[in-house]
Amino acid sequence: MVAAACAPLPPAPSGMPAVPVAASIDVVARDWHTDVCLRSEDADAEVRRLASGFDDVRYLCFGFGDRSYVVRRKHDVVTMLLALVPGRGVVLLSALRAPPAAAFGAGNVVSLAVSQAGLEGLRAYLRNAVQRDGENGPVHLGDGPYEGGAYLPATAAYSLLYTCNTWTADALRHAGLPLAPVAVFADDIMMQVRRIAAEQAGAGLTPRRLPDGQ
Repeated sequence: MVAAACAPLPPAPSGMPAVPVAASIDVVARDWHTDVCLRSEDADAEVRRLASGFDDVRYLCFGFGDRSYVVRRKHDVVTMLLALVPGRGVVLLSALRAPPAAAFGAGNVVSLAVSQAGLEGLRAYLRNAVQRDGENGPVHLGDGPYEGGAYLPATAAYSLLYTCNTWTADALRHAGLPLAPVAVFADDIMMQVRRIAAEQAGAGLTPRRLPDGQ
């Protein structure tokens, strides 16, 4: 895997939803990896079904990785080199009972406002990101690295040109957020989403979320 690095980025276009804010999503930095999260109330039935088996879930976080490296936890040199060529991908689902800021640290989480169209775009992206079984249910590859996590087979292939952070950038674009074309490293993603969040705040837009506990 490649360590997170900060690359120069072109100015981001407007990050303001074109129509009134419908929901909040969170972008999480985990060292060189990024996730995108939404409240379970904002997920549709198909997206919530991905977290079947987890009780009292309030937030769903999704990330992407190389299946051999992540699921099998093979971190030898050969596996790391194979991760640089196209191979099977995996979606890491984190089903949270607490807000992402409480789970990952407030400094590692950025909240963004999205429109209804953006929310529906993100839902569609997540629905299509996971392979299904014959009954259209999610296929579980195993438990995640900590409680409340699960590995799901991804429809996308992992490679040097399509990494966990490229996948997150695609998810955010489907949510109607204007990420620049260069989005390879975690720092690339977080630099852009912080800029978008600042622009939204300057326009008086705040991420819409229910009070915690509801």
